[in-house]
Amino acid sequence: MNTATVSPAPRDWLGHPRGLFILFLTEMWERFSYYGMRALLILYMTDHLILNAEKGQDILGYRTLKAGVQAFANLTGFSGEMTVQIFSSQLYGFYTGFVYLTPFFGGILADRVFGQRKTVYIGGVLMAIGHFLMASEHLFFVALLFLILGNGCFKPNISTQVGSLYAPGDARRDSAYTLFYMGVNLGAFLAPFICGTLGQKVGWHYGFGAAGVGMIIGLFIYHFGRHLLPDDDFHKVHDRHQEHTPFTSTEWKKIWALVFLCALNVVFWAVYEQQGNTLQLWADDHTDWNFFGWEMPSSWYQSFNPFFIFLFAPLLDRFWARQNAKGREPSSTTKMGIGCILLGLAFVVMIFSAKGMTDGAKQSILWLALTTWILTIGELYLSPIGLSLVTKVAPMRIVSMMMGVWLMSSFFGNYLSGYLGGYYELMSKEAFFTLMMAMGIGAGLIFIAARKPLQEMMKTEGAKI
Repeated sequence: MNTATVSPAPRDWLGHPRGLFILFLTEMWERFSYYGMRALLILYMTDHLILNAEKGQDILGYRTLKAGVQAFANLTGFSGEMTVQIFSSQLYGFYTGFVYLTPFFGGILADRVFGQRKTVYIGGVLMAIGHFLMASEHLFFVALLFLILGNGCFKPNISTQVGSLYAPGDARRDSAYTLFYMGVNLGAFLAPFICGTLGQKVGWHYGFGAAGVGMIIGLFIYHFGRHLLPDDDFHKVHDRHQEHTPFTSTEWKKIWALVFLCALNVVFWAVYEQQGNTLQLWADDHTDWNFFGWEMPSSWYQSFNPFFIFLFAPLLDRFWARQNAKGREPSSTTKMGIGCILLGLAFVVMIFSAKGMTDGAKQSILWLALTTWILTIGELYLSPIGLSLVTKVAPMRIVSMMMGVWLMSSFFGNYLSGYLGGYYELMSKEAFFTLMMAMGIGAGLIFIAARKPLQEMMKTEGAKI
C-alpha cells in the first residue's frame, strides 16, 4: 500500500487563494518603486537634470536623444522650440510609454521560453539595477533602459498569475483583480511620501535609491511565497502540445475584440497619465501646498489617486455585487465606457480651476483633489476590469502575450500623453483641459456604442463578459 502523504492545498484567506496576497504584496512593492521614481521624474528633469544638461553637464546620449525627440516631434506635427518643459514632457511620455510597450515581448518570452515565474524574477532584478543606476546622472538614460526592459518582463506575468489562481468561470476573478489593484495602489500611495519627500527635501538620488530598495523587498516576498503560486501557463500549454495548433475562428474573434478594446484604451491612458505630467506641473506651479507654515512637497499629489483607489475600490466592489444580485450590473465593456466618460468629466473641474486662476495666485488643493477623485472612479471602472477581461477571453496559450498587448496600449497612450503635454505651454490652460475632457468622453461613447458586437465576439462559456 502506498503510504506517501499528500500535502493539503493551502487554505483560502478572506475568500481567496493565499497566493493572491503574495502577488498583492509583490506588486505593491514593485509599484512602490515605479511610482516613487515617477513622482520625481518630471520635476527632476525640469528642475535639475535637463537644465544642467543644457548648461553642458555630461549625460550619456543626451544630445543624440534630444535631436531624435525633436525630429520625431516634427514628424508628428509638433512645431516650435524644444524648451526644457516640452522636452521633459516628451521624455516622460517616451519613458512611461515604453514601460508599457515591452510587456508585449515579456509576455511572449514567458509564453514560449521561460514561463511566468522566471520572467518575473528577471524583470525584478533588471528594475532594481535601473533604480540604483539613477544615482548617476551621467547614466540617467541607461537607468531608464533597465527599468523599461525590467518592467516588460515583470508586469504582464505578475498580472497573468492572478488569473491563473482561479478556475475558468470562477466568479471571484473580478474581485481578485480589484484586490490586486488595491495592492498596486497601496504601493503607489506610499511611494510619494517616502521617495518624493526624500527626493525633494533631501536629495534626488535618495528618492531614487528608496525606489530600488522597494523593488528588492518585492522580489524577496515573491521568492519566499512562490510555493503558493500557480504553475506556469507555459508548462500547461506544452503539456497539452497546443503551441502549434492554429487558432479557431472563435479564438480569432476574441483576439480582435481585445485588440479593438486596446485601441480605445490608448485614449484613456493618454488623458489619465496627465497626472504624472501636466497635472504634476500644475500642482507644483499653481497649487498652494502650505500646511500651517510648512510647505509640503508637491510630489505628494501623486498619492491622491492611489488613496482614493483603496478607499473606493471596496465600495465599488460591493456596489457591483448588489447590482449583480439584482441583474443590473453593467457588462465589462459598458463599465469601461463609463470609466472613460468619468475621466473626461474630471477635467471639467480643471477647466473651472483654470478660469479662476489669477496671475501669481496659488489655487486651493481641493481643485486637484476633486479632479483626481472623479478620475479615480473612472479608472476603477476601466483598468482592473480590463485586466480581468483579458484573462477571461484570451486563448490560454497566448494569455501572457495578450496581457502584453493590453499593456502595450498603454505605451501608445503614455507616449500620446507626453506628446499632448507638449501643448500645455502652447495652449491656454482652459483649452488644454477642454481637449482632455473631449478625448475622455469621446472614447467612452465609442465603448458604449460598440458593446453589443464586442460582447458577442468575446462570448466565453462560464464567464461573464
